[in-house]
Amino acid sequence: MLIDWLKTIRPKTPGQPLLLELDLSRGVLSAPPDNPLQAFRARQSAAMKEIRDGLRRGAEDDAVAGLAVHVGTCPLSPTQCDELAELITEFGAHKPTIAWSETFGEFGNGMIGYRLATAAQEIWLQPSGAVGLHGVQLGIVLLRGGLAKLGVTPEFGQRKEYKSAADQFAATEVTDANREMMQRIADSILEDTIRVIAERRDLDPQAVRLAVDNSPLTAEAAREANLVDRLGYRDEVYAELRTRFGKEKAGTDRPELNLQFAHRYARGHGSGPLQNVEQLLNRTRPAIGVVSVHGGINSGISQQGPGGASAGSDTVGAHLREAARDDAVKAVVLRVNSPGGSYVASDAIRREVLRLREAGKPVIASMGDVAASGGYFVAMGADAILANPTTLTGSIGVLAGKFVTQGLFDKLGVIREQITAGANAGMLGGAEPFTEAQWEKLDAWLDEVYADFTAKAAADRSMELATLEPLARGRVWTGVDAHRHGLVDQLGGMGAALDEAARRVGSKLTDLAVRPVPAMPWLDQVRPPDSSEGGGVQGSGAFTLTGDPETRLAALGGLLGLQLPHGVLSLPWQLRLR
Repeated sequence: MLIDWLKTIRPKTPGQPLLLELDLSRGVLSAPPDNPLQAFRARQSAAMKEIRDGLRRGAEDDAVAGLAVHVGTCPLSPTQCDELAELITEFGAHKPTIAWSETFGEFGNGMIGYRLATAAQEIWLQPSGAVGLHGVQLGIVLLRGGLAKLGVTPEFGQRKEYKSAADQFAATEVTDANREMMQRIADSILEDTIRVIAERRDLDPQAVRLAVDNSPLTAEAAREANLVDRLGYRDEVYAELRTRFGKEKAGTDRPELNLQFAHRYARGHGSGPLQNVEQLLNRTRPAIGVVSVHGGINSGISQQGPGGASAGSDTVGAHLREAARDDAVKAVVLRVNSPGGSYVASDAIRREVLRLREAGKPVIASMGDVAASGGYFVAMGADAILANPTTLTGSIGVLAGKFVTQGLFDKLGVIREQITAGANAGMLGGAEPFTEAQWEKLDAWLDEVYADFTAKAAADRSMELATLEPLARGRVWTGVDAHRHGLVDQLGGMGAALDEAARRVGSKLTDLAVRPVPAMPWLDQVRPPDSSEGGGVQGSGAFTLTGDPETRLAALGGLLGLQLPHGVLSLPWQLRLR
């Protein structure tokens, strides 16, 4: 059999003790590449799934002695760090774990990397390094003055006061509601980080808070405060690991220890490309299907654009319908990493989630870095919602409007004449401001969308509308606060979501395959679909910059790094802590 032959080419487990490694300075892919070009670009990177598979298998492998985690510069998002910390803690229940780093922030903020390191049983720090637990700083940028100098006038409406995407363009000062929301996000992240560090390091929370306020700490000061256990360079760390876990080789008096990255270990034991081949050849094995909603949500197909990836309701809907038809798929994890976007597209995806549940297949929503506004809309109909403590979610609200760009055209000396037929043909165009009647139409529509969003959220979360509405109003919550208020069911990452999906179908995760839906070969992904059930995806190397001048302005803003709204249900910024 082909599968038997493929298994023979897997690396054999070494005879010497094996130490698994994670090198987080290389980065981690939240999801495996889904086409050949992405696979080539990411060939040196570890995927979160491979790390999960490697650590879970290694925890039960007698040949594996332990785990060493190099934190380094840690170019990971807070939620990626939380997911890895879960896996390190889980592995540590079976085997020793050590984290080491040259520094946790070189006179900069190393809080997120240090938070991750505390998941290990022991922490080493280079003697010249530091521990920078500087806290959390969030910035608010208002573009109204800059847009005015360009001759661009923003005209936006929002529901309600916390929907700060409109403020970013239209407000002339930071509102009390926006400041309150942002302050709570910062406080929530710091409070949870202090709690996590105190629990993992067995420290008084007040002592951790003192370390935060006194940061950065020298390596010796960090050791005296019990924030780290040992000081040493990389060679000293690995010499100690060889002494502890190594085995003397015949003819030498130096203990030997084999090293292997956890994701490479996983690939040698059935994860990665080899596992993909097996799953394609054995589609009847009971499985948990994974459907991704990645990027801004739009109507139509998923595609790549100048502002990044987008999740099309046609594509995501087709994938959910495929999961319903596939008898081998017993449950679905809906992985959401989206700031939102189109109201109509979000509603269409939610409908497919509900239909999948009606077909008898549990749906577990797993939130990544952000699942806000439209990102929350698509997740809220699931059987259960899981978020990481630092996930940004909620933002149950709506905004709409336009940029009036006639002043910009005048400054550039460009003549633009609009030919219209119909009283409101130019309503959403940038040539003219809204009329009073058009503002009334816009306000009525915003009220209708907000009422629909909140009513559906209350129904999906089994809340009274009077309970849900104060939690809505466009307010963004961290995962830990969303859990406290009942907007999510459980704190945890993708691994916890897979475990929950397996539990819902009465199986162990080890008895189930985990595969994307649809699990089609890469060549099939570039072939046009035969019907609307195909859920075609535009090639990842293609993008368009089309539409009216205002659309192009927004797209170019994305290229410049501005977090512009993807639609009426949008979160215009992301959380980045370094």
